[in-house]
Amino acid sequence: MQILFPNEAPAYLGGALTLAFPAMIDGERVECTITAAALEDHFGAESTRAEDMLTAFDHHRDRIEACARRLLSDTRAQCLVLRSGYVRFVQAHAA
Repeated sequence: MQILFPNEAPAYLGGALTLAFPAMIDGERVECTITAAALEDHFGAESTRAEDMLTAFDHHRDRIEACARRLLSDTRAQCLVLRSGYVRFVQAHAA
Protein backbone atom coordinates (compact mmCIF):
# COMPACT_ATOMS: atom_id res chain seq x y z
CA MET A 1 0.00 0.00 0.00
CA GLN A 2 1.45 3.35 -1.04
CA ILE A 3 0.56 6.23 1.29
CA LEU A 4 1.44 9.80 0.34
CA PHE A 5 0.46 13.13 1.83
CA PRO A 6 -0.13 16.03 -0.58
CA ASN A 7 1.51 19.27 0.51
CA GLU A 8 -1.79 21.04 1.17
CA ALA A 9 -2.75 23.24 4.08
CA PRO A 10 -5.01 21.47 6.57
CA ALA A 11 -8.58 22.71 7.01
CA TYR A 12 -9.84 23.81 10.42
CA LEU A 13 -13.13 22.13 11.34
CA GLY A 14 -14.23 24.26 14.29
CA GLY A 15 -17.41 22.34 15.06
CA ALA A 16 -15.44 19.14 15.55
CA LEU A 17 -12.28 20.82 16.92
CA THR A 18 -10.12 19.03 14.36
CA LEU A 19 -7.88 19.74 11.42
CA ALA A 20 -8.49 17.82 8.21
CA PHE A 21 -5.65 16.89 5.89
CA PRO A 22 -5.54 14.62 2.84
CA ALA A 23 -3.72 11.38 2.23
CA MET A 24 -3.40 9.50 -1.03
CA ILE A 25 -3.62 5.72 -0.65
CA ASP A 26 -2.75 3.87 -3.83
CA GLY A 27 -3.89 6.93 -5.79
CA GLU A 28 -7.20 7.38 -3.90
CA ARG A 29 -7.75 10.53 -1.85
CA VAL A 30 -8.64 9.92 1.81
CA GLU A 31 -9.44 12.55 4.44
CA CYS A 32 -7.58 12.33 7.72
CA THR A 33 -8.23 14.45 10.78
CA ILE A 34 -6.35 15.17 13.98
CA THR A 35 -8.09 16.33 17.12
CA ALA A 36 -7.36 19.51 19.03
CA ALA A 37 -6.57 17.35 22.08
CA ALA A 38 -3.88 15.45 20.16
CA LEU A 39 -2.40 18.71 18.89
CA GLU A 40 -2.40 20.20 22.40
CA ASP A 41 -1.15 17.07 24.20
CA HIS A 42 1.61 16.05 21.79
CA PHE A 43 2.41 18.82 19.32
CA GLY A 44 2.39 22.04 21.34
CA ALA A 45 -0.88 23.68 20.26
CA GLU A 46 -1.56 26.40 22.82
CA SER A 47 -5.34 26.29 22.39
CA THR A 48 -8.14 25.06 20.16
CA ARG A 49 -8.07 28.29 18.15
CA ALA A 50 -7.50 27.69 14.44
CA GLU A 51 -4.25 29.66 14.43
CA ASP A 52 -2.75 27.65 17.30
CA MET A 53 -3.79 24.31 15.85
CA LEU A 54 -2.48 25.19 12.38
CA THR A 55 0.85 26.38 13.79
CA ALA A 56 1.30 23.15 15.74
CA PHE A 57 0.42 21.11 12.65
CA ASP A 58 2.88 23.03 10.49
CA HIS A 59 5.72 22.61 13.00
CA HIS A 60 5.12 18.89 13.48
CA ARG A 61 3.71 17.84 10.11
CA ASP A 62 6.27 15.07 9.59
CA ARG A 63 5.45 13.43 12.94
CA ILE A 64 1.69 13.82 12.42
CA GLU A 65 1.90 12.28 8.96
CA ALA A 66 4.02 9.42 10.35
CA CYS A 67 1.28 8.66 12.90
CA ALA A 68 -1.39 8.85 10.19
CA ARG A 69 0.67 6.60 7.91
CA ARG A 70 1.00 4.00 10.65
CA LEU A 71 -2.72 4.03 11.48
CA LEU A 72 -3.72 3.88 7.83
CA SER A 73 -1.30 1.02 7.23
CA ASP A 74 -2.33 -0.91 10.36
CA THR A 75 -6.06 -0.61 9.76
CA ARG A 76 -6.29 -0.14 5.99
CA ALA A 77 -8.70 2.65 6.91
CA GLN A 78 -10.53 4.72 4.36
CA CYS A 79 -10.54 7.68 6.72
CA LEU A 80 -9.12 8.24 10.14
CA VAL A 81 -9.07 10.43 13.19
CA LEU A 82 -5.79 10.82 15.05
CA ARG A 83 -6.65 11.05 18.73
CA SER A 84 -4.33 11.81 21.60
CA GLY A 85 -4.30 8.21 22.87
CA TYR A 86 -3.15 6.82 19.53
CA VAL A 87 -0.41 9.44 19.21
CA ARG A 88 0.76 8.53 22.73
CA PHE A 89 0.80 4.84 21.72
CA VAL A 90 2.86 5.51 18.56
CA GLN A 91 5.33 7.71 20.40
CA ALA A 92 5.76 5.14 23.17
CA HIS A 93 6.51 2.38 20.67
CA ALA A 94 8.79 4.48 18.47
CA ALA A 95 11.50 4.64 21.10
